[in-house]
Amino acid sequence: MPETETFRIPKHRRHVSVARNQVRKVLAGWGVGGELADAVTLSANELVTNAVTHCRVSHAQVGITLYLQGPYLFLEVYDPDRDRLPAPRACGPDDEGGRGLALVGRLASAWGHVQQRHTKCVWARFTLGERPERTHVPADL
Repeated sequence: MPETETFRIPKHRRHVSVARNQVRKVLAGWGVGGELADAVTLSANELVTNAVTHCRVSHAQVGITLYLQGPYLFLEVYDPDRDRLPAPRACGPDDEGGRGLALVGRLASAWGHVQQRHTKCVWARFTLGERPERTHVPADL
């Protein structure tokens, strides 16, 4: 089994589902299922949605990398708008958006971002074999 999978999608909302389905397929191929697969897939959905929504580079592509390293599974989402860094924001109960990074923060064991020469990378780390209660999403999100 390969320990790294990378793919790209066009920076358009209609391709978010393509990314989500590809993540699910890679995880299934690696034997990752259940709540951990759900947490990684939902996190990928949120990070890819943020990338396609906030990237201001025309005709860009969004890169998605999944890899296994020791007891961890990493999800990385790249886009070429390196100066627009993600930041969690406070949301009211009636707001329709703005909870994605908070959700990733609850699902992953850690997350962050890195500015690279031509891109930025937003990443999330998941512990393989996590107990389901660690990936539970509280009702306050």
